[in-house]
Amino acid sequence: MMDIIIEKLQDEDLEKLFEFELENRTYFEEMIPSRGDDYYNFETFKQRNKALIDEQDQGLSYFYLIKNKEGLVLGRINLVDIEKSKGLGHIGYRVGKAYTGKGIANRALNLLLKNTTQLGIRQISAKTTTNNLASQKVLEKNGFRYLASANEEFKMNGQLLSFVYYAWEKQ
Repeated sequence: MMDIIIEKLQDEDLEKLFEFELENRTYFEEMIPSRGDDYYNFETFKQRNKALIDEQDQGLSYFYLIKNKEGLVLGRINLVDIEKSKGLGHIGYRVGKAYTGKGIANRALNLLLKNTTQLGIRQISAKTTTNNLASQKVLEKNGFRYLASANEEFKMNGQLLSFVYYAWEKQ
């Protein structure tokens, strides 16, 4: 089992993160809509991620990199749209293609959930797509409960999909 850590995104991570995103673009776009070609221009990428770091500094969202002990970026896990007054946040994560099926997303989510008290988070909502069974399993293993599947369908990469919603509450 690979040892992992999660660390908040910082300026000095941007080059490694850019390489990770470039390397996994095709793989990620099989599951989520493309971020567009602009995103993969390093200057644009830096600007967008510096804006995320500012948001993080204000406590509005937290953007973590999932790394191995050597500091290699394996994935990302984000807690966004935080409503401090309600102790509520929304989670999203992605693991690079070469690292899927190794329990990395599961362990990263577990590490993040252990940090919720210091972040002031008591409830987290999540959504995934009907075809992303691996993500659904990760959520359920970490105590998220299934809420509903959306009635509306959308087409992505030739597949008809809908969103599946989950929620977690601090015990």
